[in-house]
Amino acid sequence: MTAIEQYLIDTYRASQHGAPMPPPPGRDDVAVVRAVRSYEQFQAVLDGGEARHPWRAALRRMLTRPHPC
Repeated sequence: MTAIEQYLIDTYRASQHGAPMPPPPGRDDVAVVRAVRSYEQFQAVLDGGEARHPWRAALRRMLTRPHPC
């Protein structure tokens, strides 16, 4: 069963019982990604590093890694 199918079943049950509707799947995904990014930047500062943008650091690692060709 997919998340959408489960959401539709939960929505139907909530409407039948007069309960509040459940949040749609994926509603808080962006907030979770931002929280993880903030946590990683905070940990970098605690470890004595700079709070750099993690996507830039990941891109830099990918570009400087030698290729196995």
